[in-house]
Amino acid sequence: MPSLAVPQFIPGLKLSQLFYQNAVKPILDKEIPKLRYSAALIGWGSEVLGFDTEISRDHHWGPRVLLFLSTRDYPKLKDNISDTLSHQLPYQFLGYSTNYSKPDLKGIRRPVVIKHGPIAHMVNIYTVRSFFQARLGFDPVRTITLADWLTFPQQRLLELTAGAVYHDGLGSLKKIRAQLEYYPKDIWLYLLSAQWTRLSQEEAFVGRTGDVGDELGSQVVAARMVREVMKLGFLMERKYAPYSKWLGSAFQNLRMAKTLTPILRRVLLAETWKTREKWLAQAYSLMAKRHNALKITKPIKTDPANYYSRPYKVIFAERFAVALKQAIRNPAVKKLQTDVGSIDQFTDSTNVIEDLSLVDTLKVVYR
Repeated sequence: MPSLAVPQFIPGLKLSQLFYQNAVKPILDKEIPKLRYSAALIGWGSEVLGFDTEISRDHHWGPRVLLFLSTRDYPKLKDNISDTLSHQLPYQFLGYSTNYSKPDLKGIRRPVVIKHGPIAHMVNIYTVRSFFQARLGFDPVRTITLADWLTFPQQRLLELTAGAVYHDGLGSLKKIRAQLEYYPKDIWLYLLSAQWTRLSQEEAFVGRTGDVGDELGSQVVAARMVREVMKLGFLMERKYAPYSKWLGSAFQNLRMAKTLTPILRRVLLAETWKTREKWLAQAYSLMAKRHNALKITKPIKTDPANYYSRPYKVIFAERFAVALKQAIRNPAVKKLQTDVGSIDQFTDSTNVIEDLSLVDTLKVVYR
């Protein structure tokens, strides 16, 4: 099978923008000049989050774009537009093949070089409504409910609000993205409270496990606590947290990362539980100060202390959780009977991110 020499890497968002502007748009302008549509790259892929590298190019990456048609035009024009692009797009763009394999069992497509015949392109065509229903299990024509917000996986929310919109002729794509940009204030307070609750449940265990000689157990708990501190950081800076593959990369974009990352690294590299606990206590104190800087509750003491009569340094994270719950004003949020937070906070399953049918079964938690 013929192949192209590997071209110089260009970030996927930029590649797709140029592909749309210089290859897709001219065809649409020529063939259907009065077409109202939107064009974007959102929804999936490391390039949507800005984390793609040279290694990303082996599958489901390359010159691609999403087109959105009106509900009136979609059934009439979708196949015609796709067929027109198949016959008029160039076989390669900036050195990258525009032709792809058929989807495998996981829906993955790979670049396949061809020199004749129609192109199996990755210009995917949707309506705005069908796309958001497929990617988020949410119909954008209705109001977002409390249960919706708490069961939207943050990875999905991030994928839909990151990326780029290249053209919004329909006028609705940017509006929906703005609506999903971040949690409403009282839901945010509830999630912050739930995250502090998660910290409170295990903050003494790094010392307790180490105190009985279980250094491995102490390391495992410490790693869990580092992750929970990081996720608290995303909440504090009002940013959606990605799933594990990109959690550290995205964390480095937070304002607090420069100060907090060296401390968290020392926690993970510590060889003894006392050293581990010392650095965790510094991280807790820093997060407590960040909390006070938000001015969403009355100031709370930020110095770690012994866990009751036991010599384990903790921040008593439940104090922050209680104060945050008291700051909530929305009646529906105040009436929530559970402190587990959002779906990302009470389950750590990639299956829930990938299979939205599971989300509906979990909504009972918030009823």
